[in-house]
Amino acid sequence: MTPMQRVLTTIGQQEPDRVPYFLLLSLHGAKELNISIEEYFSKAENVFEGQIKLREKYGHDCYYSFFYTAIEVEAFGASVIYSSDGPPNAGAPFLTSDGIENLKAPIIRESEVLRRVLDATSMIKGVAKDEVPIIAVAVSPFSIPVMQMGFDGYLELLYNEPEKFEKLMKINSDFCVEWANAQLDAGATAICYFDPVSSTTIIPRELYLKTGFKVAKETISQINGPVATHFASGNSLALMGDLPQTGTLIAGVSSMEDLALLKREADHKLTLLGNLNAIEMRHWSIEKTKAKVKEAIDKAAKGGGFILADNHGEIPWSIKEETLLAIKEAIYEYGNYPIK
Repeated sequence: MTPMQRVLTTIGQQEPDRVPYFLLLSLHGAKELNISIEEYFSKAENVFEGQIKLREKYGHDCYYSFFYTAIEVEAFGASVIYSSDGPPNAGAPFLTSDGIENLKAPIIRESEVLRRVLDATSMIKGVAKDEVPIIAVAVSPFSIPVMQMGFDGYLELLYNEPEKFEKLMKINSDFCVEWANAQLDAGATAICYFDPVSSTTIIPRELYLKTGFKVAKETISQINGPVATHFASGNSLALMGDLPQTGTLIAGVSSMEDLALLKREADHKLTLLGNLNAIEMRHWSIEKTKAKVKEAIDKAAKGGGFILADNHGEIPWSIKEETLLAIKEAIYEYGNYPIK
């Protein structure tokens, strides 16, 4: 099977030839090119070349056209802080509740940083064709305000200013839809809808159903391609029955929750993506890495509906090459269907 066939079979809740695995490597391309992270993300050609080299080395079942989460608020005019060994992060919040009325979303084709992502996606598509899925990212309208306003400012808005909250959701949702569809038009196969604020790690399910759930339903319905919802290592077990109603097909799940229980609660309505602990992985031996892969396969792979990946949606810079190669080896050792 091609990676695309393997993934589609899995999403269809059937067993392919083996368990698909996504190594969501956004930073490691800089290592492959022997350049800094800041230089790496400065050119679409660098990310294209990095993604091609990473898949050649590790053999995973996707390309990842994602640059860094803060790129979306960078397009809004926010500052970005670069690190030598981690992802670029958003600088100081730039929005207050009083500024929402005059907030304007960026025009995607006029944003240099967003065009860079689209150009890299188009280049990757030229290699991937229809054989390897390209996973793109759009931060949810409900979660991006953390970078726009800061946590404190956003929680104040969420709980105390419903009219301004709705106004911000409309601006962000329109932007999210346009940004997601632009990436699909550039060649992406699917959109990863990053929505950590909706996880029960951050807000209770009751509040999610009144807010993030409704925003997701409205937004995802306008995205012209398949969508995976990812909680960036936040808990989601209590939401497994709700997520299919948003239109999402895949849920990125936390390593803090039991994978077998998540699979049961998904009930063939969702494909699970996860849930290797990307922080602990920094210290795993080759033997422990393989044992963790086997454990995940044993818990969730039977019957399809499972893609092995890390639990956060971004593998840290400090994860060693030998660890990533051990994941590959373990997939081929333990992940062939039928699972024994």
